[in-house]
Amino acid sequence: MEEKYIVALEIGSSKIKGAIGIVDPSGALSVKAVEEEKLADSVRYGCILNIRETPDAIRNVISRLQQREPQRKITGVYVSVGGRSLMSQDIEVERRLPSEMEITNELIADMTKEALEYQLHERTIVGVSPKEFRVDNFPANRVVGMFGSYVSARLNLISCRNRLMTNLKVVLDDRLHLAINDFFVRPLAEADLVLFTEEKRQGCMLVDCGADTTTVAIFKNGVLMYLSTIPMGSRHITRDITALNILEERAEDLKIEVGNALSQPEPVAPSHIPAGVDFNQLNNYVSARAGEIIANINEQIKYAGLTADKLPGGIILVGRGSKLRGFDSRLESMTTMKVRFGAPANRIRILDGRLNGSDNVDVISVLAAAAAEKDVVECMERIMPEYSYTSPPQPLHAQQPAQEPLYPRETANPYQGQQYQQPANPYQQPANPYQGQQAAAYQPQQPNAYQQPQQGGYQAPQQGAYQQPQQPAYQPGGHPYHAGQQPYQPQQPAANPYGEQARNITHINDAPEEKPEPQPASNKKGGLSRAWSSLRDRVVSLMTEPVEDDDPDNDN
Repeated sequence: MEEKYIVALEIGSSKIKGAIGIVDPSGALSVKAVEEEKLADSVRYGCILNIRETPDAIRNVISRLQQREPQRKITGVYVSVGGRSLMSQDIEVERRLPSEMEITNELIADMTKEALEYQLHERTIVGVSPKEFRVDNFPANRVVGMFGSYVSARLNLISCRNRLMTNLKVVLDDRLHLAINDFFVRPLAEADLVLFTEEKRQGCMLVDCGADTTTVAIFKNGVLMYLSTIPMGSRHITRDITALNILEERAEDLKIEVGNALSQPEPVAPSHIPAGVDFNQLNNYVSARAGEIIANINEQIKYAGLTADKLPGGIILVGRGSKLRGFDSRLESMTTMKVRFGAPANRIRILDGRLNGSDNVDVISVLAAAAAEKDVVECMERIMPEYSYTSPPQPLHAQQPAQEPLYPRETANPYQGQQYQQPANPYQQPANPYQGQQAAAYQPQQPNAYQQPQQGGYQAPQQGAYQQPQQPAYQPGGHPYHAGQQPYQPQQPAANPYGEQARNITHINDAPEEKPEPQPASNKKGGLSRAWSSLRDRVVSLMTEPVEDDDPDNDN
């Protein structure tokens, strides 16, 4: 397996991000470039609303990414799915066996297929994750290989609105002609990137603070227990500040520079407070909205049927909204849980030193999820360089346009591109176009049968070089050539100047029309059909993996 270039796309409410990653033969990921384009109102709550402006923004991101790799062209992308409509719900699938028998991968795959075909009203299933397995009504962590006559599985069905997936397909597949190689649930991809295995087993909460939404994912015993999206984000804080008669762009800058989520913020130096801005009034807006968002985050623990002491792994923050000054401290005090910021694991190499990994968790997590796939799809085609060289001279009768002459520049070829014309003076010897060439290319003119050559006329060429014949003396009624007879034979085309290197190169005018080679069937599946097939394979693989045991001392 050679290196493969993959491209990730994250369509958010305030910006669109794109990233290029390189997957080596061992499966290790290197992030090479990240580009970003800001949006205003084309995307709201994670769903594309304007299918005219959004493609332009995505096209700008793709163009800048291609400038990083001028010898390649982006043909496909991996996409993340998130937003306000993203949610999970429980479903139970069971199988009663005719007798006690071994539970196999085929049985688990059949149960997974039934879950994926579950019908939801106006919603599309984008992911499935296991919560609990039971064999003969006893909890089981490692299902495959056990014996039993009854198997049940509690699963998380992760879904979103149909409109989100439809608009995504229209923009990427129909408008931009980019193949959707696969799609991933953003909270799950981010969790795999920034959470430690111990935190998932003990119990923790991942909080993604975006512009319009805040997503909460709770993990326990190594699996996803609860997923919900709060329809509030950092943009709501910015729009609250605009009540001070400040434009939204300026309000965003003030929120980042002097905003503080604490109800009693620390004093700020007067030099850092812009003129004409009431610092206390500004932070009243910031702290009030930040407190509302934190209160909703805390309520999600109760909705999941848990308490803070059941999540000793604490809270892990991602997203730029979480970088608001004092937000982590206030979240920790209100939830009584430890809080840390999430960042890409050390196994991810970032080749560009200007990139901050914690600020780009959303798009890097999509690259990492794609690199973990068994069959990684190449997202960038190599552009073959165009070869240009002078073609060999054509025969005189072909009437081809004049090419670069192969004759020495000091001697012009009078017969290039046209038929030989009789010289105006029949007794004037024309210039020899083969001056300096090998004598073998010259065909000597036969003497006139009726006219004896005068002394000093044609001289036999010396071996190794052609000798210029002497000008014959004037004889009335005779000349050295018969009327209409050509003075020489045209030279054979010179050997290909590129030698062996050009043996596979065909001249553009002579090249036969090539038929495009048929692509593999897997690459012909445009849009979401291939992504759906990949989702099924990924879910089956996830279902057959052993669930982490909560008891580390129990090896059985």
